[in-house]
Amino acid sequence: MALAALMTSASMLAGCGTSAPANVKGLSQVVGTDLVGARGASAADQRKIDRTVVGLCAGGVWSKQDCARHGKESQE
Repeated sequence: MALAALMTSASMLAGCGTSAPANVKGLSQVVGTDLVGARGASAADQRKIDRTVVGLCAGGVWSKQDCARHGKESQE
């Protein structure tokens, strides 16, 4: 479920502009590569998702409310 929400957010962010991001390397450093291969089916996959969310929250890509919501949903 968290992976679906993350992918939806990423898709929405990707479609918001008409040009490429100003700094793809910087965005890559924020998002990281933890999601590569994660399917959300195991505890290890959930940790990968959580690490990616930490980067999105720390980088200011997601709002504080979105970040808090992820923490609540992952504990349910």
